[in-house]
Amino acid sequence: MLPGMRESLQAMTVGEQRRVWISEALAFAGAKGRPAGTVVMDLELLEVVPDPRHPPADVAAPPEDATLLRSGLAFKVLKPGTGKTHPARSSWVSIHYTGWTTDGKMFESSLTKGNPVQLQVKDTVEGWIEGLQLMVVGERRRFWIPEKLAYQGARDMPQGMLVFEVELVGISQ
Repeated sequence: MLPGMRESLQAMTVGEQRRVWISEALAFAGAKGRPAGTVVMDLELLEVVPDPRHPPADVAAPPEDATLLRSGLAFKVLKPGTGKTHPARSSWVSIHYTGWTTDGKMFESSLTKGNPVQLQVKDTVEGWIEGLQLMVVGERRRFWIPEKLAYQGARDMPQGMLVFEVELVGISQ
């Protein structure tokens, strides 16, 4: 990211729009093959996504305001979605996600790779199969998935209850 763009975004609040003029020194800092002079950008800060390396404060256990399902899956809606359709078990979905153990260790994240993951709902762990079908596009939820609905003690997989933050980016039936 351009240093001037980073500086501008850090001064903004969610929902704000700005037109910024970034000097050559804060734009490309003399990089070869880049335009010279002032750069003008229109910026809109849509959302601030937490750094996935830092676990949420409630990673150890579902908080009191989380919904607990009969299966043992617990969840909390972090951001309501804009869609109307829920994925089916056979649907392909595009998601962003981060997973932590209850001691706060991140074990995987699509956010660190910068691209959402495409997968078929039925090919995931039982906790995701149940949870993803409750979501709509644009929604972000935090799931607390007990081991029996996660990796069930499988070798070389995270053990115990796992916490996932999942954003449903898209659905393909």
